[in-house]
Amino acid sequence: MEISLKGRCALITGGSKGLGLAMASRFADSGADVAIMGRGKEALDDAVKQIRSVAKGKVVDVQGDVSKSDDITRIFGEAMSSLGKVDIVVNNAGATRNGPFEKLTDETLQADIEEKLFGAVRLTRLAWPHMKERKWGRVINVLAIGGKTPRPNSAPTTISRAAGLALTKVLAGEGAPFNICVNALLVGFINSDQHVQLAKKLGVPTEQFVAGRAKDIPMGRAGEAEEFANIACFLASDAASYIAGTGINVDGGHSPVW
Repeated sequence: MEISLKGRCALITGGSKGLGLAMASRFADSGADVAIMGRGKEALDDAVKQIRSVAKGKVVDVQGDVSKSDDITRIFGEAMSSLGKVDIVVNNAGATRNGPFEKLTDETLQADIEEKLFGAVRLTRLAWPHMKERKWGRVINVLAIGGKTPRPNSAPTTISRAAGLALTKVLAGEGAPFNICVNALLVGFINSDQHVQLAKKLGVPTEQFVAGRAKDIPMGRAGEAEEFANIACFLASDAASYIAGTGINVDGGHSPVW
């Protein structure tokens, strides 16, 4: 099935690397105008060049930090100015942070919630009235399978991700009468820049790190960012017009729950 996003405009946070970059490239290749947001200007410039090599429409970048309310307002304003509208919001920004609960400080938890939950809340709130007015919209919240099945030593990330699931369900019910479909994609173990950095932090080769983690996955391998992007592109399209309020595991069968 060929997926077309022609005539649609998408704003993707955390769009300069990893899953965000893969989604932006897939959306652009499917005909969407795309705005990517990230904190680092050099990474954004590199990403825009890569996306434009496959794009069929406009590609722009917006530099900012989703954990800052003022940045969110500016990011959305610049995206609207460049693209003319925002039909699709992908709330993807946010690094994984975890550790023992007894070492979890208020500051760490607050920072994680500001980035992952409030970033999504604030950006979606800005796009929401425009989507309602046009009676068409898509919101995709990129979460993690730990949001459904939190494990020991997984805070604060799983706390924020669980809240993201609740946000997804609330928005889905409110958006459905206006043809706004809101869903979540839950990441399992997928090759991305985060895992490259984690392997470096642990002092092991990336290939060794990936192979070790993949042993627990029923499919026996890590996922690829492009596979994740394909599902996101489907959810962003008219082909997914009757899917709302669900959290789809993209994990090779790793999660023990649906």
